[in-house]
Formats: sequence, structure tokens, C-alpha cells
Amino acid sequence: MAIFSRLIPVAVSAFSLQLGLASVFVPRAEDRFYDLSGAAGFLTTTLVSIYYPFVRSRLPFLGASNGAVPLSHLCLAPRQLLLTEAVVMWTGRLGAFLAQRAFKAGGDSRFDEIKHDKLKFTGAWIAQATWVFVVGLPVYLSNLVPPSAHRPLRALDYASLALIAASFALEVTADLQKSAWRHARDSEKHDQKFITSGLWGWSRHPNYVGEVGIWAGMWSLAAFSGALPWPAVLAAAASPLGTYFLIRHVSGVPPLERAGEKKFGDDPKWKEYKRSVPVFFPWGGYE
Repeated sequence: MAIFSRLIPVAVSAFSLQLGLASVFVPRAEDRFYDLSGAAGFLTTTLVSIYYPFVRSRLPFLGASNGAVPLSHLCLAPRQLLLTEAVVMWTGRLGAFLAQRAFKAGGDSRFDEIKHDKLKFTGAWIAQATWVFVVGLPVYLSNLVPPSAHRPLRALDYASLALIAASFALEVTADLQKSAWRHARDSEKHDQKFITSGLWGWSRHPNYVGEVGIWAGMWSLAAFSGALPWPAVLAAAASPLGTYFLIRHVSGVPPLERAGEKKFGDDPKWKEYKRSVPVFFPWGGYE
């Protein structure tokens, strides 16, 4: 299918950037730039999804043909513009937040055990490239379709936008609440060992719930545009599903829960927190 072949330059850009950065940072065992590099990956691949078809059609060494992509292809449809703006806002905010945290802490604790193993640390950068490519699929696929193919925005699209906005607000608020809690703790305004207030009394990982909601909304906004063939719609579903699986079962919730159990496992307040506050969705389970 033609639309999948158009994804090749996007994939190449995602992996090329991360491997190029890995060649700089892996030999130095430097992990502070990891999340910032992921943010840069989303921005560059999004730009490639918009501009590559236009550039390729005009450069002979990239296989230019007589049917050059018109300038009008660069005038994004409202849906494409909203998806692109959303990913830029999300990337900029999250990338800056995580990078600031890593620099303040002097590194990223996730890589303490592997950053001195060049093979394993390189694998982490390859995993990030895969994450950038898969999670961004709703945006990339939408941008690879001519603007004229997209339907005007409808009620379902506005519902998708509302989900994106609400989830973004949830993620930002949860991060701000935890940062404020840490600052108060460091200033000795309280002696709580872990946060249980605000959104953190609604879910043990509300920021991650927001993350899943953002990409579910992105997929919905892209999927029902009428511009994508159903195989592309199904492929783009890997974004919210993959985000949920990775966060809930691999690199998000599990290590944090294990760390909490290691630190506070004998604390009655921790046991009560785990008993009374769901681990993820408020309607979900506690383990």
C-alpha cells in the first residue's frame, strides 16, 4: 500500500537521529540527553512527514518524477494542523520537563545499570527510535495524505480534541503537583515519604493516565478523517495501544511500583495507599 511506503523516510529519520546521537552519548555513558533526544525525534519525524513528499518530487537523486507534489500539499488541512500542533506542544513540554529533571538529578536513574554497557545502552537508543516512530504514527500517517483528502472537522473530531486537551491538562497538572510536593518536602514543609494528595489520590500514576489519553485522542482524530485506508487506521492504533502497554507493563508503572515497594513496603501508610488508590485508571485494579 502506497501510504506505508511513504512511511519509510519517516522511519529512516527516526532511527538515523537516535543512532547518530547514540554515537555521541553512548561512549561517554551520558544519559542526561536521552529524553531531550526523544523529543527532538518526534519533531524531526513530524517535519519529515510533512515536507519529504514535496522535497522528493523535486530532487532527481531522490527519484523525482514529472508529477511534482504541488505547493498546496504544504498547506495542511485543519486536522493535520491540529495533530501537528498537538504533538509539538506535547513534545516541547514533556521533553523540557524530563530533561530539566535529568539535569537536576545529574542523570537518569533508569540507566544506572546499563549506561556503562555500550551494547545495552545503544539498545536503549534503538528502543527510543522505535518508540518515536510507532507512537507518532497517527500524526505521520495523517500528514502523508494530501490535505484535500481530509474531511471537514465533525463532532467526533471535537470530542477527540477534547480528549487530547483534557489528557494533556491531566499530565501537566500531575507533574506540577508532584514537583510542588517535592519542593515542599525539600523545604521541610512536610515529612511525607510519598505523594498521596491531589490527582495522586485518584491514581497512583495520573501523569501516565494522561499520556495514554493524549495518544488515544490523537489516534481518534487521525483515524476518522476519511483520508486513511483502514489498514493505516489499524496500524496507527499501535500508538495508544503501544503507549498503554509500555507504560503499564514495561518501563513506566512496574519499575516505579517496585521501587516504591522496596522503599516503603513495611510502611502502613504505603500499604493503605496501595489498598485504597488504583494503580492506573480510577476504575481499574489496585495491583
